[in-house]
Amino acid sequence: VTGTAATSFPLFAAASQEKGALVVSLHDVAPATRHLSERIIKELARHRVRVCSLLVVPDYHRTGASMNDREFVRWLRDLEAAGHEIVIHGYYHARPRRENESLRAKLITRSYTRGEGEFFDIDYDEALTRIARAREEFAAAGLKPRGFIAPAWLLSREGERAARDAEMEYTTRLTRVCDLRTAQEFKSRSLVYSARNAWRRTASLAWNGALARMLANSPLIRLGVHPSDFEHGEIWQQITTLLDQLSETRTPMTYCDWIAERRSEMKNQESESE
Repeated sequence: VTGTAATSFPLFAAASQEKGALVVSLHDVAPATRHLSERIIKELARHRVRVCSLLVVPDYHRTGASMNDREFVRWLRDLEAAGHEIVIHGYYHARPRRENESLRAKLITRSYTRGEGEFFDIDYDEALTRIARAREEFAAAGLKPRGFIAPAWLLSREGERAARDAEMEYTTRLTRVCDLRTAQEFKSRSLVYSARNAWRRTASLAWNGALARMLANSPLIRLGVHPSDFEHGEIWQQITTLLDQLSETRTPMTYCDWIAERRSEMKNQESESE
């Protein structure tokens, strides 16, 4: 990949955390969602989550390049300086319908994601073009993205290879975190809500309540937040209650920092085995 120098990345953390980790990711950050995103970030801080991974869409639903909005970019820079992480989140966050799609593709891209599974079955060349373009646009705006996360965590194998070749450090899926530099994969299912309609909200509340209990002893707990979650009181109440509980025993951090800790652990293990 040419045009953008490799971003610096804290390859190894200074010291590992004694407590478990909590990574909160705020999805679909774009000029169109900035107002809600600002409110969410402030609310997260009130519940002792002062840093999170911000999943920024380069051109949300083809409404215009996010990096062309100077106020938006200035806001992101301030957040990054305060310890938040900027993550590339797809490019358009949209996938047009296609003719002769399989039933599986229709179910996933139309029902599950409502037309937003941009990287679900993308080919290598197109994926590389979009990720590299986003990386260059973010870097030109003074931002330092280290990770790439596909919309709805739907990333084809070719898309993951493209992310690696575009010099991204890591990606995540619904059930795992992938270090693209070391090829390590860490099992970790994310809590995430579906607020699209009443039955989905009800199911999400029940599922995430149960999942949080099942993950209680996991070294990493992930929580994906969408702007629409904030508009539904019952969902937001469960989220904040969960955060209050988790922040007592876990250290909130970004994906970037969590990956850096895992690399430090791996380096220490290699040193001990020599």
